[in-house]
Amino acid sequence: MILQSLVQYYEILEKRGDVLRPGWCKAKISFALDISGDGELLGVIPLKKPEQRGKKSVEVPQNLDVPEMVPRSSGVLSNFLCDNSSYLLGIDKKGKPERSLECFEHAKEKHIQILKNVSSDSAAAVRRYFEKWDPGKAGENPILKPYLDDILAGGNLIFSINDVYAQDDEDIQNAWNVYLEESEKGAEGICLVTGKRMEIARIHGTIKGVPGAQSSGAALVSFNAPAFESFGKEQSFNAPVSTFAVYAYTTALNYLLADKKHATSIGDTMIVYWSEDGKEACQNVFAAVSEPTIDNQEIVDGIFKNLVSGKAINIGEAEENISMDQRFYILGLSPNAARIAVRFFYQDSFGNILKNLREHYKRMEIVKTAVDGIQYLGIWRMLQETVNKKSRDKKPSANMAGAVYRAVVSGSRYPDSVYQAVMGRIRADQDNKDLHIYKVTRGRTAIIKAYLLRNKRLEEGEVTVALNENSTNIAYTLGRIFAVLEKIQKDANPEINATIKDRYFNSASATPATIFPILFKLKNSHIKKISSKGKEIYYETMLGELQDKIVVEDGSVINAYPRRLSLEEQGLFVLGYYHQTQKLYEKKEKEEA
Repeated sequence: MILQSLVQYYEILEKRGDVLRPGWCKAKISFALDISGDGELLGVIPLKKPEQRGKKSVEVPQNLDVPEMVPRSSGVLSNFLCDNSSYLLGIDKKGKPERSLECFEHAKEKHIQILKNVSSDSAAAVRRYFEKWDPGKAGENPILKPYLDDILAGGNLIFSINDVYAQDDEDIQNAWNVYLEESEKGAEGICLVTGKRMEIARIHGTIKGVPGAQSSGAALVSFNAPAFESFGKEQSFNAPVSTFAVYAYTTALNYLLADKKHATSIGDTMIVYWSEDGKEACQNVFAAVSEPTIDNQEIVDGIFKNLVSGKAINIGEAEENISMDQRFYILGLSPNAARIAVRFFYQDSFGNILKNLREHYKRMEIVKTAVDGIQYLGIWRMLQETVNKKSRDKKPSANMAGAVYRAVVSGSRYPDSVYQAVMGRIRADQDNKDLHIYKVTRGRTAIIKAYLLRNKRLEEGEVTVALNENSTNIAYTLGRIFAVLEKIQKDANPEINATIKDRYFNSASATPATIFPILFKLKNSHIKKISSKGKEIYYETMLGELQDKIVVEDGSVINAYPRRLSLEEQGLFVLGYYHQTQKLYEKKEKEEA
């Protein structure tokens, strides 16, 4: 289904002229070899251009149209008119001159074969270059020397004749197309994608742009060992896909990965998405609502309001309304050595996907501080709450990230791992003095709330956006009590750096029967230090009301404290603590605002 959807998308792109025809591709080119009509090397033309990346300006290769490049992981296989120094110069820095010479000879044979009957000046120049060039003297060539280190770094080279790139010569283009048509055809069979009897590809093209995969590209479909083969079929004949379908899906996928506006990186997973009609408007809307920024919160809010009211949805300067009934596809890819792993693939109507995202944000909605201007916490921000802020690698767990993304867009249950990761981070940050104030954050509490609502089927009346003063849930009430006890300590000791939260929060949320008697003894000493009698009465009254919610039939508060709280109950404890804390500081924040 993935390949079929990508082939359909390729056909749309081809009609629009956004992708190249079969037999051609885009490649990053670092240098052009300027040669004369007699094949003599006249100079080296740098093709890298400055590009601003953050605060730095870096030199990056140009993306040019070149004859389709062959996939290779080992062995000697030459490209046509575009390749690295091993094939076009016969020299590299791998320390294997015999192999470099073999690469050059293979390129020489291929170029002479394709161009032998082409009469244009550019074709003749390339032929004569390969006939005259001596790889043994390449390292000492005075024309190459100023650029040799950069050339040997592995960038692609092309040919330039009289300020025209060889691949742009019309006669050479025709010769290349004829060569492709006359090349020995492979076995035919029924294509799994098109359903037609066509030539089956032995090797699939490579996919570029997935972080962590090989920079030269990695395969989405491949068979590299006899253990993966069956019925005597070798390599990709085990999964019969036509050469056309292979070219179409690889071209479409590379196009999507190269579109940085509509490609999202979550952990080690690269996510691309496209609509059935192939229009950019759907991608723009999805990009906005799946990863809201500080600047587009109002736009996202407007999209969801229009969705609820049934009004037309568009974004930016789009004049055409978006169809909510068309299919929308979301694909998550991760690196896996020389291959690419499919982390998830989801498809549904665009309207349903937007509804799932809206319901997710509704579950994530929670009371926040007055200075917090972010209404919608995107998936990336959500996953960052599971990451150790002090670690060097601040990426969330790869498996969890993919599972969370799929759960959000599909409206399915959140993976248990994200809840466990959040609770684990709250526990782990207890001993980190630099991070103790961030232990119970808005994001972490929002994840807990969303998880309890979706996975545990708790009612919205029980798990609320702000403080639920009517809740009689013991775990939730204990969290509220803990927040009040901490506030008493802070009011008694305004200059205090570490509070009871840093020492007792984890144990209080796990084994309250052991810890809360200790906390109330500490409270008795803390409250004596509060100078305001009114405050003292206020806190004692509040604690009394909260304790009344957990009194058992015999009237004993101590016996009402549970010995242990489950992981789900610990989440309610955190929620109660967060809600009560926000309530206690609500008046102060309003005054400051």
